[in-house]
Amino acid sequence: MIAANIGKIFLDAYNEKYQSSYTAKEFFVEKYFEIFFNHNKYMMSAGNSPLENPKISWDKMRTGQIPYETDEKRKERFNKTVEKIETKPADASIAIGFPTLDFSAPTSGQITNMDLPLKKEEMYLSWIGSGFGIGVQSGKDGLSLLFSNKQILLDLFEGWQVYRDYLNSTPGLRGNQINTWNGQWIAHRYDKLSYDEENPTASFNPFGRMKDEGMEVNTQSWTKVLIGIARNYPEASLIAYVYSLGQMNITVGFVPFDLPRIRQPFELYNKYFGTTKREQVEQLFGTAIGFTKACQMGAIGVNALEPKGFRECMDKGVVPKNNTIDEEKTINFNTYQIWLLAMLNNEQLWEKAQDIAATLSNYSKTDRDLRTKKSQEVTNLLTSLNKKQFIESLIEIVKGSPETNQLAEIAEIIHTMPVDNVPYFLTLIRFQYAVVNKKS
Repeated sequence: MIAANIGKIFLDAYNEKYQSSYTAKEFFVEKYFEIFFNHNKYMMSAGNSPLENPKISWDKMRTGQIPYETDEKRKERFNKTVEKIETKPADASIAIGFPTLDFSAPTSGQITNMDLPLKKEEMYLSWIGSGFGIGVQSGKDGLSLLFSNKQILLDLFEGWQVYRDYLNSTPGLRGNQINTWNGQWIAHRYDKLSYDEENPTASFNPFGRMKDEGMEVNTQSWTKVLIGIARNYPEASLIAYVYSLGQMNITVGFVPFDLPRIRQPFELYNKYFGTTKREQVEQLFGTAIGFTKACQMGAIGVNALEPKGFRECMDKGVVPKNNTIDEEKTINFNTYQIWLLAMLNNEQLWEKAQDIAATLSNYSKTDRDLRTKKSQEVTNLLTSLNKKQFIESLIEIVKGSPETNQLAEIAEIIHTMPVDNVPYFLTLIRFQYAVVNKKS
């Protein structure tokens, strides 16, 4: 039923923008059906509605084994759907996201014996709203997002006709992928470096090959989608409904997205390392846990953007290797540092980590006769996993160092830091230590 609310928000925004006065039924009949279903290939599955029940053999049609349905057959399906909406009680066969009336079916949850005042308009609105799902995870447990932001909905609407044009002009392209398309489109639409209003499809290639040599829309990464939205909307937070509709409906729920914090690591990377490898960098963030687990955090911000591959440095105190020759490894290394800094949410700690790393490196290299001992003391310090271990190891260094003021400042920074931030800061120091040692 959430889809009906989204449909209402969009229709109000559409009527306001285009100075029209469509009712839900009028828009469904004149606009929605025409672009989504009144062609050889549908833009989305019509489920158990008369639009697709009896079932349609899409793959056989796409591969030329059987012909597509005629205009007359599609019109017949359309008329049956409208008639059922007008005369039957609301259920999953005529309203998207509604439960089935069959109590034994797997999609019969959250039903009631109360006679809810559902209007016919809401059924039409549910179809309209369902066209705005943004697919961010593929597979049998694929998830989609529904945002209630008017401008996002209008921008997604712009992409509908583009998708229809591709379906009609590309025989091998399979249909029924509107959610996946929306993910690709909104990421492209909100990429200010590649999107051209005069030529919207320039530098846009969202397609991939299927096993039967056909074509399909590839699923866009959830990070790419959220980066685009975060860069285009200054709001502190947007809430999305996260769900999946299929043989088994999945409801994750309403998930807040902290847009400034989602933007932060990308802005920090640009500031400290530049934008020449933007695509590679964006692909690394958010690879550690995946979107489903990110939703389980309750809200999605910078913590969900953790890059994969450096937990050993944080959980086991391992000092990373700084490979400045291999460009890919360098980008990974820098991405890890930036995520740590974003988690700390304090840019002053970047310079502090550099200063601490330099102090420790200098200490380990002074007094050639004691170099092995001092190097081990620094190693013990760097492998510390908490405040207590760090301070205890620092005391040993203080005993043999003339730089007591600097070391005292280090102790104060760690001691006064919130406990949750300490592991991130200690890991950032390890990365900066690897940088300093590489330079020296």
